[in-house]
Amino acid sequence: MFPLLRLVSLAMLVVLLEVGGKEAVGVEIQAPNVLLIVADDQAWTDYGFMGHPHVRTPRLDRLAAESLLFPRGYVPASLCCPSLASILTGRYPHQHRVVCNDPPRPKGLSAQTFYQSAAYRDGRERMARFMEETPTLPRWLGREGYLSFQSGKWWQGHFARGGFTHGMTQGDEDRGGRHGDAGLDIGRKTLQPITDFWDEAGRQGKPWLVWYAPMMPHDPHTPPERLLARYRDRTNALPVARYWAMVEWFDETCGELLDAVERRGWSDRTLVVFVADNGWITDPQTGRYAPKSKQSPYDGGLRTPILLRWPGKIRPGRVEVPVSSVDLMPTILAAAGVAPPEGLPGVDLRDAQAVRRRGAVTGACFTHDAVDLDRPSSGLRWRWRVEGNWKLITPASWNEPLGTVELYDLAADPFESVNLATQQPRRVRRLQRALDAWWNPEVSRAE
Repeated sequence: MFPLLRLVSLAMLVVLLEVGGKEAVGVEIQAPNVLLIVADDQAWTDYGFMGHPHVRTPRLDRLAAESLLFPRGYVPASLCCPSLASILTGRYPHQHRVVCNDPPRPKGLSAQTFYQSAAYRDGRERMARFMEETPTLPRWLGREGYLSFQSGKWWQGHFARGGFTHGMTQGDEDRGGRHGDAGLDIGRKTLQPITDFWDEAGRQGKPWLVWYAPMMPHDPHTPPERLLARYRDRTNALPVARYWAMVEWFDETCGELLDAVERRGWSDRTLVVFVADNGWITDPQTGRYAPKSKQSPYDGGLRTPILLRWPGKIRPGRVEVPVSSVDLMPTILAAAGVAPPEGLPGVDLRDAQAVRRRGAVTGACFTHDAVDLDRPSSGLRWRWRVEGNWKLITPASWNEPLGTVELYDLAADPFESVNLATQQPRRVRRLQRALDAWWNPEVSRAE
């Protein structure tokens, strides 16, 4: 029997065993540090280890070789703010209620004017309270003695509102507080705030969680010329070359952090987790995102590789079953020996049977600006479900009145170009029933 699993001395877990009514000697298990790396606006194809013919990602390639790799990972929503909130809460957007990037914008108001308005600030405050009302990964680990550090993208005000003990973002709306303010310096300008935090955690002898979510390779695509020069001749579209160079620049920063962990002798006691918040496909003419990427229900916006590295504890390998970013919180908590909050929908990705048994992943995409903060379904655009190699996309008629049901065979058609919905109505109906069982927005709208 294993009647008790608890954290002691803030850095160690002790499993107390009872054998035949007698207590046995405790077995010490070290609570891992956690480095959570989140790429920002990077397509699932754009890594060396995922087979891209031009983009160089040598440090992430090495990390992938040392990790349990899920090449068919998904985020539930293809938009930064709700996707990041799902990673931190382990819940779907309609559950944590942060379904959009920004609160509702009054008609006739430009984005820049809106960002300076009282309506915007009130809406952002409401969204920050949603995060405070939901158990988050740093808050839950903090109950067990972890220190935590926020850097990079962060939409919900001051970093402490997400449960972080340390961080960079102050939530100052007058200084770029919309999605990170000072936190956006990480990666592009410096990594020292993270290494300073590690020095502090080392002095205190406490385990730590680092949220490294730089605005990379997110636009503005302003890579160093030394990297851009590598890609200028590999494409006839400069915007594409700039994006590819940004991907490599981001890869370099990941390598710098991994090297810093190794220099401190922490590699074997650190769980490294990698995911992207959503995809991006560069429009070669405009440099903005192309259709079927960011904000879309297609794999170009939703799919991401997911990596787990913990030397000696997680065996490297490759799992082709679809998984979700909502699985990260239960996985990390389980690795730390911490009981999860009630009701998390994800599974521990180290549990191969649980991953296979689930068999499908789901999600929903919403409008960029909220319609009604109290009614997540009001901003719904599409729901989707990936089951095996089949993917169903269903539009919400109130926001996508011209949308049609779409069904794709991802094995034969990974870029979703041939809609098979009319050819396979029985499969569509079965997947639709499964989607409704997961979340039925029609019921939500009627309540």
